[in-house]
Amino acid sequence: MAKVNSVYTLQPNEATSVGRKKKFVEIANNEYKTVSDSPTHFIPENDTVRTDGVLTVSGEAKEASLYPQWLPTWDPELKFVDEPPFNHVDRGFFGDPEFKRLFPQGGKQEIKKLTPKFGSVVKGVQLSELSNDQKDDLALFVAQRGVVVFRDQDLKDKNLSAVKKFGQHFGPLHIHQTSGAPEGHPEFHITYKRSGRTRSFEKRVSAITWHSDVTYELQPPGTTFFGILEGPQTGGDTVFADTIEAYERLSPTFQNFLSGLRLIHSAKAQAADSLARGSIQRKTFVSENVHPLIRYHPVLGKKSIFARAFGTRIVGLKQEESDLILNFIENHVATALDLQLRASYEPGTVVAWDNRRVLHSAIFDFLPVDSVRHCFRITPIAERPVGSREEYENWSPSNKEKTVEEWEELYKNGVPKSESIAKPNSVN
Repeated sequence: MAKVNSVYTLQPNEATSVGRKKKFVEIANNEYKTVSDSPTHFIPENDTVRTDGVLTVSGEAKEASLYPQWLPTWDPELKFVDEPPFNHVDRGFFGDPEFKRLFPQGGKQEIKKLTPKFGSVVKGVQLSELSNDQKDDLALFVAQRGVVVFRDQDLKDKNLSAVKKFGQHFGPLHIHQTSGAPEGHPEFHITYKRSGRTRSFEKRVSAITWHSDVTYELQPPGTTFFGILEGPQTGGDTVFADTIEAYERLSPTFQNFLSGLRLIHSAKAQAADSLARGSIQRKTFVSENVHPLIRYHPVLGKKSIFARAFGTRIVGLKQEESDLILNFIENHVATALDLQLRASYEPGTVVAWDNRRVLHSAIFDFLPVDSVRHCFRITPIAERPVGSREEYENWSPSNKEKTVEEWEELYKNGVPKSESIAKPNSVN
């Protein structure tokens, strides 16, 4: 960032569409110049403000778009709160382990493994036509393979309400706190990398950012779908890493140590960055949650690494101590190429992944080119992250969630016993 202004809140005389447009023009021209050309934020120097105050991409971008109905809008007047806590029952529990419904004998499907343990490519299966039983098989298949690349999909051509209904089979759909969404459909997360000049590498030598999506939520996503609408002829892939295998490669001693730790996840930086750019924050919710560093997957019965993403500090550790562990984990995932795969996009590609067991990053190797990268994400919410089967069985929406301060109190004399963590409504 060349310059970042303080987080901005509209004043009363600026709450009209005219006042808002004037303020965003000031941000674009005087106070803030984007460096990363964010694909999810409104960018004042590129985008526009309608007469009703809704933020949109430019008229030229709309005219050039192949899928204008999927273009992002940002409405500062729309405010949301989080989905209330709920008992998520993963659809993978109802899947057929032999996948006979999803991949019937004699069917047209073609299935190819991307790596022996991790990732598959599927042709001949149309997601929009799946029955509920087949969707259950799909949830289990995605959990087992981690990442599944589906070719030749027609979700992009369907009515947005129908696409939303498809996603809701796997859980309530997440509404992102800052990103753009098609007008009237806030449940979709849109990434729209604009064409033209880029500043993505002016201040950085790499744009790889390993993460699991919106981990600051109390109940982050599970089975996730990401579809390409428009993109470059080559490049713009997504790289994935298997955090179950990453965990299983650690020594038992280190596994046990990490399994007792909790990580604070914060939404504050993302919200501040969005507002500083002249974009919006449209959700009011608890901005920090504490999740286990090693997460239990209820369908697979396995553990995975759940860091770093939006994690800021490990509970009970000083910042330097926390950074040492988190940097080791990040380096472990980033350098173990045999834990990774690269999902490429063709017209109609939809990639499904399990947000609980993989980390991912966009790859901006197609820059700078005069091409947009326009994609949509369907993001069903899953269970509250837990560190063990015992925690999973003891958690309830009625449990009082510990605050960060209560977690700090629990860890003040070292890592507590597992039964103390699993016991709800208590810090003792």
